[in-house]
Parts: sequence; structure tokens; C-alpha cells
Amino acid sequence: MADDARNPAPYTEADLSLIKRIIPHRYPFLFIDKVRDIVPFESAVGIKMVTSNEPHFQGHFPNQPVMPGVTIIEAMAQTAAVVVGISMNVVDEEMLTYFMGIDKCKFRRMVVPGDVLELHCRAIRGGGKIWKFEGTAMVDGQVCATAEYTAMMARKDG
Repeated sequence: MADDARNPAPYTEADLSLIKRIIPHRYPFLFIDKVRDIVPFESAVGIKMVTSNEPHFQGHFPNQPVMPGVTIIEAMAQTAAVVVGISMNVVDEEMLTYFMGIDKCKFRRMVVPGDVLELHCRAIRGGGKIWKFEGTAMVDGQVCATAEYTAMMARKDG
């Protein structure tokens, strides 16, 4: 982790290239395409362009593709991990992110191919290894899912 953990990296948005420098996720388990409106230690909005080419749609469901709820929550968590990475200035430091808990999770609207999924996340607690966020997934201004989640970031080597 950076020497001065309260001196965040100077990013207000992250394209796919920067996301991959912060979190270890890769296809087929990378569920965000961009993160915007990053406010270190506070919040951000992740963007997921939902396409019919994603592998989970082959089985969920073949004749009526619906993005699985767990992948929506994972996309929220990946957005939050980018906020943590920027906040703690750990770009290019090979960090891993581990879920520790998911609370108050609700699903309200299906997410389907063609949707632009916005993942609004806000830090409830954080600043060290363990962070807690609240997230809201939205499409066209409609709430699709909400959750609170706790995760830990740690160095890949221990």
C-alpha cells in the first residue's frame, strides 16, 4: 500500500485500462467497463454495458436473458474496489479484493442485454483494509438492486 494512505491517486474516473490496474478481475468475471464520478474515500458510479455476448446469458436464461443478481452485486463490489484502490493509492500494486459480507440485498428490476447498468456506491466505513459500502444498481433511472457489502483488500502475496 502507498506510504501515505490518505493521499489518493489523482483520478476522478477510470477507463477499462485503469480498472485492470486496480482490480485483478478479468473476462469473464470483470463486470464493469468504466467508473466515473470518483470521490476518494466516498463514492463513485460504475458503468456496465450489458451485452448479449456475455457467457452467463447462455444458461440464464437461453430464451429470456437476465443478468444474474449475484453478478449485479459483484459489479457493485468491483466499482467499490476501484474507489478503494484510488483512495488508498494502490494502482499497479496487485491487490486482491475479498467479499466479507452482503446485507440488505434486494432485487427490484431485471437487467437485460442492451441495458446500461449504473452502479452507484457510497462508502459507509473505510480507510484501512476493510471497507463497507452501500450500493444501488440502476437502469434508466430505475432501481434494479440495492445492497450493503463489506470487503477487504489485501496484497496478492500475503
